[in-house]
Parts: sequence; C-alpha cells; structure tokens
Amino acid sequence: MGIVTPFPAGAGHLRQVAFDRAELMRILDLYGRMVAAGHWRDYALDLGREAAVFSAFRRATERPEFRVEKRPSLRNRQGMWALVGEAGQVIRRGHELGPVLAPVERRLMKLVEE
Repeated sequence: MGIVTPFPAGAGHLRQVAFDRAELMRILDLYGRMVAAGHWRDYALDLGREAAVFSAFRRATERPEFRVEKRPSLRNRQGMWALVGEAGQVIRRGHELGPVLAPVERRLMKLVEE
C-alpha cells in the first residue's frame, strides 16, 4: 500500500470561508426564482479568508442589489449570516440562513384574487 502524505498546512496556509452545498443550493434557488421573475440578471461569488459573499445584481454594471454574507467569526455574537442592501446597510442578521433570506423571498409573493 502507498503512504498518504498530508499537504503541509504551515503558517503561510490561508483558510478560505465557503458556502457548503446546502447553503449554496438555497441561495441559488432563490437567485433562480428572482431571475425568472425578472428582478436579477447576474451574480458574483467572493470567497475570502474572513467571509464568503454572494452578490446579486439587477444589471452587471451596477452595485449589487443584495449581498448574502457568511462570516463564521460572528457565529457566537450576532450570527454568521447577514443580508446587506445596495447602500451597504445590514437588512437582516441571524444564526440561520432561512430567516435572513426572508425579506428577499417576500418580494416574490404576489397577491392572489379570489
């Protein structure tokens, strides 16, 4: 049998924050519904050392309309999830992704007449 040597994780090794599969599926599901409704047209992912950010754009040349941020360093404080608006204001912060995405999902609701 071969010997498995682990990749060195020395002082220069940078850890990257990322979305796990379930989180990304939840965010991309919302993104797909917003695209189908005609609200969004583009998105961007930024995976860094301190945060993972999903940005949704109305048009590619503008600032993002919403950003979903995952900051694990805030897990024990306000919650690691944040929904940030176009001007940079924090709209919702929490420990779970579902309630943080609720303000955006409410935009998809339509009144149904009887």
